[in-house]
Amino acid sequence: MKKRSPLQNAVNAHIRDHSSLYIFIIILFLMGVICGAIIVNSLSITQKEDLMYYLSRFFGQVKEGNITASYHMFKSSISHNIQYMALIWVLGISIIGLPLILILLFLKGVVIGFTVGFLVNSMGWEGFRIAVVSVLPQNIILVPLTIFITVVALALSIKMIQRIFYRQVRIPLKPIFFKYIASFVLCILLISCAGMIEAYISPVFMKQMVGLI
Repeated sequence: MKKRSPLQNAVNAHIRDHSSLYIFIIILFLMGVICGAIIVNSLSITQKEDLMYYLSRFFGQVKEGNITASYHMFKSSISHNIQYMALIWVLGISIIGLPLILILLFLKGVVIGFTVGFLVNSMGWEGFRIAVVSVLPQNIILVPLTIFITVVALALSIKMIQRIFYRQVRIPLKPIFFKYIASFVLCILLISCAGMIEAYISPVFMKQMVGLI
């Protein structure tokens, strides 16, 4: 039998220890995605036409190559995602931030569900293909990363609640905080990878896809 690496053991132990949180968070995220898709169907014809107008203008700019420079897009992507992850991370230290963490995760699902749902609802198969090349690539990294940092933040909040309200529970916080900081550093590294995909890879595929419409 092949011996597992320390990293694999650490990952397996983390998932095993927080399996119930992962199940809950994944279900909540999927509910957000479904809710976002439902919102698309509740839009009025005027609202859909307005959104489609702006989308058509954007596609026109993509065809002509008049889009934001990759470097600026990269910086914007990293800045936005780091701020989002940092907010969840900071809320994890605060007991009162626990419900806000869940709301932020749910809204992330709503945004993705609405974006994909609107493209498919308005453009059919072409919209689905555009969603695949414009939304999917970076979110292959960002969605699992969001679920991971949410679970880590919730786990810390729960441990702090146990320490404050159940005084018989004495959990050493120093090693927990060290791992918590390390988790955010890992997020920054992976966010950089997602930003490169969003800025340098997705636009290339999207330009090819839009050119076929």
